[in-house]
Amino acid sequence: MSEEQKRILESKLWDIANILRGKMNANQFQDYILGFIFYKYLSEKMLTEINIVLAPDGITYEDIIEGTKQGDSDLEELKSIMVEKVGYFLKPSELFSSIAKKGNAKSEDENKESVDVFILEDLERILRNIERSTLGTESQDDFDNLFYDIDLNSQKIGKTAEERNRTISKIMNALNQIDFDLANTESDVLGDAYEYLIGKFAEGAGQKAGEFYTPQQVSTILAKLVTVGKTKLKSVYDPTCGSGSLLLRVAKQVDEIGQFYGQEMNRTTYNLARMNMILHDVSYLKFDIKNEDTLERPQHNEQQFEAIVANPPFSANWSANPLFMDDERFSQFGALAPKGKADFAFVQHMFHHLAENGTMATVLPHGVLFRGSTEEKIRKHFIEELNAIDAVIGLPANIFFGTGIATCILVLKKCRKDNEDILFIDASKGFEKQGNQNILLPEHINKIVDTYQNRTTQDKFSYVAKLDEVRENEYNLNIPRYVDTFEDEEVIDINTIANEIKALDVNLKKNQQTIADFCNQLNIETPF
Repeated sequence: MSEEQKRILESKLWDIANILRGKMNANQFQDYILGFIFYKYLSEKMLTEINIVLAPDGITYEDIIEGTKQGDSDLEELKSIMVEKVGYFLKPSELFSSIAKKGNAKSEDENKESVDVFILEDLERILRNIERSTLGTESQDDFDNLFYDIDLNSQKIGKTAEERNRTISKIMNALNQIDFDLANTESDVLGDAYEYLIGKFAEGAGQKAGEFYTPQQVSTILAKLVTVGKTKLKSVYDPTCGSGSLLLRVAKQVDEIGQFYGQEMNRTTYNLARMNMILHDVSYLKFDIKNEDTLERPQHNEQQFEAIVANPPFSANWSANPLFMDDERFSQFGALAPKGKADFAFVQHMFHHLAENGTMATVLPHGVLFRGSTEEKIRKHFIEELNAIDAVIGLPANIFFGTGIATCILVLKKCRKDNEDILFIDASKGFEKQGNQNILLPEHINKIVDTYQNRTTQDKFSYVAKLDEVRENEYNLNIPRYVDTFEDEEVIDINTIANEIKALDVNLKKNQQTIADFCNQLNIETPF
């Protein structure tokens, strides 16, 4: 599929999303649109796989008749095959195309008048049946309450059941007209379109966007940093995974990832992450995403990961419970991050789960680089005792949705090759302004990653600081202490300026004389 065809698909999907625009906020109607796209994907994915299974018998799924003895027997057999193969099951009458066609049909009421066919009850039952089809199987956790946020009885869709039915039927019929091109296994077109929609919803969600979406250019930098020199990863982990876009971005940088891991506190966003993984054709056997508070109740204890990426909520609140001083993630530092600034708590958590051969890269507010008290103590331990900080990268301001603050990326390793220095990069000036946002273009991203990979000092952009220099700065990692971006002021020639002023005076007198002549001719007073 060409780039033009991709743009057309994205445009069509966004036009469908606009059916609900105005009825509710972006972060509300995304649940419906993304949920229905996901349902359509599940239907088409299973139909493709099930027809492959049936091909040797010379029949298709449409040939199986529900409600007959033979048909029901065949469906039970196919269910066990499909649940193991794709993780879920849908009967022919439960496929997206079947329910969409039903919603687009008309029937006659008791007065022989044409009315819409009511599909909301059928649709609600089907979505629950998808979840129930996984009970007692390996995919149960990945589908449990997956469609919880799709409330078909919400009055925001329509005040009456008929209005709600009409709106949902319109959305499903429009989606049913789009070919998802699942047979094209070389193309991740639908996954890219899904990511596009998530990004569009993030634009409309403002401040709330940070809860579920990392801008693509930032996630690309993180993904490239943790995969330098690698073509395969045993595992990748995001402790605040949002919609899962960061995990999937890492997958685009390597040929193979063994397992995806993530944790997300927000239930709606957690559902979105699971949908996003499945829709990108990541097998339910290859991802493990949990719904819990990462700092307070971590779910991947005793596990270590080869790559860790994250965009934690900036300066979030957490309990900072003194009992955490006995927690392996924090105990060696002898200090906890402040209650109102959990930034370093996330860094400590990630580092604890980092494999010996791994790399972690996380986005943080600049304050972590220089704030004092317990944060200074933690920072010093990372530098002096663990020698883990590999690079500090300053990003431009106003690149995240909902906040204009400048941010930085910390890159950490347990076994550093270049263990006598820390690389500092000031990339704050490298961006293009597009509307209200600053955007990192490919050339900006490549310059950051190339500089990190080559560890070079470049005038006004990067500096390789020896650890002794960091000690002299009392473990303050504020980038301007290391990368001199000062621009010399242009030398001003006073004599030249004086001559220019004299020339202006001469011109002024000539112009005043010209105006005075005009005024005399018009027999009016001069204005000076």
